[in-house]
Amino acid sequence: MSTAEELVERYIRLGLAVGRHIDGMVDAYYGPPEIAAQAAAGAPESPAALVGQASRLVADLRGDRSLDGPRRRWLEAQARGVHTTARILAGEPLGYLDEVEAAYGVRPRYVEEDELAAAHRRLDAALPGTGAVAERYVAWREAQVVPAERLQQAVVSLAEDFRERTDRLFGLPEGEHVDFELVTGQPWSGFNYYLGGLRSRVAINTDLPVLSTSLGHLVAHEAYPGHHTEHTRKEVGLVRGRHQLEESVFLVGTPQCLLAEGLADLGLEVIAGRRPEAVLAAHLHPLGIPYDADTVAEVGEAGEVLGAVRGNAAIMLHDRGTTADEASDYIARWSLTTKARADKAVEFLMDPTWRAYVYCYIEGVALCRRFVAGDPARFARLISEQLIPADLTA
Repeated sequence: MSTAEELVERYIRLGLAVGRHIDGMVDAYYGPPEIAAQAAAGAPESPAALVGQASRLVADLRGDRSLDGPRRRWLEAQARGVHTTARILAGEPLGYLDEVEAAYGVRPRYVEEDELAAAHRRLDAALPGTGAVAERYVAWREAQVVPAERLQQAVVSLAEDFRERTDRLFGLPEGEHVDFELVTGQPWSGFNYYLGGLRSRVAINTDLPVLSTSLGHLVAHEAYPGHHTEHTRKEVGLVRGRHQLEESVFLVGTPQCLLAEGLADLGLEVIAGRRPEAVLAAHLHPLGIPYDADTVAEVGEAGEVLGAVRGNAAIMLHDRGTTADEASDYIARWSLTTKARADKAVEFLMDPTWRAYVYCYIEGVALCRRFVAGDPARFARLISEQLIPADLTA
């Protein structure tokens, strides 16, 4: 076994070992089954031992010359993320901002309320009717609920269109497939379970009514041209084509996630344009699903900055000592949403696996949008190559 192969196997084993302590850290694994079986055997290794292993791996990768430069940098960044998770497991005190930066490669920024208030004023001008902007925004959004009995049909219709657009622009591996299912009792709105073999199971959470204003984004994000597309292209191009087995494991708490969420959030505008409302309406209206396309376009531009509210709430919760109730009230106020949806957001931010993950969305999409800059060829790089956040700013 070459030095390169040893380093890759150590990385995989380390990720699987740390994942035994954290439910959900190993988002996907379709590598050699014997490695998974060995990693699952016996008692979990102690967090202190895992910190030591991770530290040695980072050092060995930094000094390695057996891997080509981009691949080595990618593995080193990934190993630093796993090292961060192991340190937290071992009880090492680490501030929230430092945790996010060490894991994902970006430093969180608190967005001041002046910026959020300006977004409220733009929304006030964009929304129909009169009265308080918060009440009008909540009423408008909740009027865009997808009837439960039509949700599956709408998802399938959108997915078929998005798949065709993605295949035309970037190409999809022969035999890839997505199964969609509706679930409850989860902290997220949607999730891609990549199963390997070019197959995904996408779960859509119906704890809260699904809104037509977010459904197209959700399908694009989880399937085409988002997570499923990235996984399948990298399985074929990197794992099978180049024998880069490190791509067969997907680990939460690493820069891999920041770019994956960023490109997935960017996906809909890549395949359907910056303002995709007409495309979505063509699918939703024939099914009798309410979708106010004209207002969606105006509200989307006005309210984009409000995505930062969840990040602010995370900083408040984990860096400033804010209570969960206070954070929920903050989200309800500044995101202009219902208390039930704010509580759901806090549930995600309080989950040990996901508390830092929110910045994969907030910073990831901004980073990927600047990198792509409207060029599909650059998006193709995101879904095909091993890149780290620094590569997108170079």
